[in-house]
Amino acid sequence: MKIVIIKYNAGNIMSVDYALQRLGIQAKITQDASLIRSADKVIFPGVGEASTTMQYLKRYKLDSLIKSLKQPVLGICLGLQLMCRHSEEGDTKCIGIFDEEIMKFTLPGLTSGYKIPHMGWNNISHISGPLLTREMEGKYVYFVHSYYATLGKHTTAVCDYIIPFSAALQRDNFYATQFHPEKSGTVGATILENFIKL
Repeated sequence: MKIVIIKYNAGNIMSVDYALQRLGIQAKITQDASLIRSADKVIFPGVGEASTTMQYLKRYKLDSLIKSLKQPVLGICLGLQLMCRHSEEGDTKCIGIFDEEIMKFTLPGLTSGYKIPHMGWNNISHISGPLLTREMEGKYVYFVHSYYATLGKHTTAVCDYIIPFSAALQRDNFYATQFHPEKSGTVGATILENFIKL
């Protein structure tokens, strides 16, 4: 089985590769269109800023390539956000696979106990599969983000931090998590395994 991690100007790609290696899975890190198209599974991770990253994706035509893929695709963190329709970060038009919007966390009335970015372990709920299974209801996963995906028809897991938001999304062959499965212990490892088995 050929697993590809899309290489682009975003951080955190190597930590995903290391997580796969811990599971005994070898992945190819590339932005070569033919290798991405021919892969059995594609992972689109990332940490960074939306507008400059979208400019990079467009320059190398990776935005249209990602949207055209027919095999299972997993977006992680910034990957999830760029797969949505629009991001408030830099007023950015994104790839548009998911209809959900990316909004900035705000602190109305400076609610005590909340910090931005949302960083650390938080639990997920309202889970639907096949990537996230019902046994994960209420489990804790690891987040690092200042922007979030609104709730919508593609939401497959919810996290509540300041407001409820989409912790995971799915549409057809496209899957995405706002949290980092590669940093989320046994739950995250199971999610990566489930994706590879799709």
